[in-house]
Amino acid sequence: MTEPSEYELAAWRDIQRFKGRPLSKMIRKVGEQAATGATQLGNRAAQYLEKRPRAQAAVSRGQNFVGKGANAIGTGARKAAGVIPDGLADWSGSAFGSMRKTVGRVSRAGLSPQRVVAKHRKRGHDVALLHDLRRLDLQQIDLVRGQGTSWGYPIAAALSGMGAGLVISGGELAVPVSGGVAAAPSGVAVAGAFVGDAAWVLGLASRSVGHVSLLYGYDPEEPGEKVFVMSIVNAGTAMSASAKSAAMADVSRLTQALVRGKTWAVLDKSILAQVSRQFANKFALRFTKQGLGKVVPLAGIAIGGTFNWATLESIVDAASIAYRRRFLLEKYPRLAEEEALDLVPHPGQDDSVSTDEVISVLDELAKVGGPDLHTRPSASQ
Repeated sequence: MTEPSEYELAAWRDIQRFKGRPLSKMIRKVGEQAATGATQLGNRAAQYLEKRPRAQAAVSRGQNFVGKGANAIGTGARKAAGVIPDGLADWSGSAFGSMRKTVGRVSRAGLSPQRVVAKHRKRGHDVALLHDLRRLDLQQIDLVRGQGTSWGYPIAAALSGMGAGLVISGGELAVPVSGGVAAAPSGVAVAGAFVGDAAWVLGLASRSVGHVSLLYGYDPEEPGEKVFVMSIVNAGTAMSASAKSAAMADVSRLTQALVRGKTWAVLDKSILAQVSRQFANKFALRFTKQGLGKVVPLAGIAIGGTFNWATLESIVDAASIAYRRRFLLEKYPRLAEEEALDLVPHPGQDDSVSTDEVISVLDELAKVGGPDLHTRPSASQ
């Protein structure tokens, strides 16, 4: 097939227009705003009570309640924003490193190229190997794909976020009633909840992107694909303009390299392990900072669930866009001439996001001795 079908052309136009889901973007910004705004809300409530003469009888009780609530919030925020980032200095040697490896192994279970091929053969598609899927029409791919990845992974992430929010903020709920900050969860409990949640979400993220890659005919266990998976997880979790720019530049350069069939013989297990470890460390720090809303009493449970949902939803969307774009570019290289990716952040774009970590998978790859894909190759390469 030399020309894209109408379905494929429509899909290509949708890819060019896609800017992310506004609701997901809004939800993922709630964490920082909630963590920093809760204490301010408590202070304003105390001032409001003080200015009402008829409420003098309730002022002392109200101030006491608000004061303890604000103190609990402040304690939780300090644990999350202070203790945890300090503990992130060496995630690879901590509980997160162990949990990441365990979750990583579990996250790959059940992802089988043979199963994907079998589903296509049931539909009557003439395929024998995973690679054969890439010559099908995109509509045939989408018929087999379904909507499972769009719902299953966000739901699993939301449950983890709610559990983390309960552990992190649950003890804080008892503070105003029990009358002391001793009821607040310990730094170990808070750190443990953040560590477990980050490891679980990273495992879900890797699995969801690997799942999408198989559906479009790419094996996530191949060396180059492993790097591509990390770049997509990075793009799906970036929030600030600078972080998005770095992440999208990685995805674009890797797509070009993989479409050209660049060999990845130099990516031995040692290099991949180092890149994966460094990326996981930075992902954990980014995810922890973005999810600080989980420390807010009561609301932290809801915030934890919705934040994790939006994070996985964003990652699955990024995977769908990246693999559909690559699928079409491999079949129809001329489409690249019609595309102008906007990788430069605009003034004021997402500048309010101060918790974001700028991550470049390609930077990490080059640092540990892998190929340097930062320079655009010549036409002869």
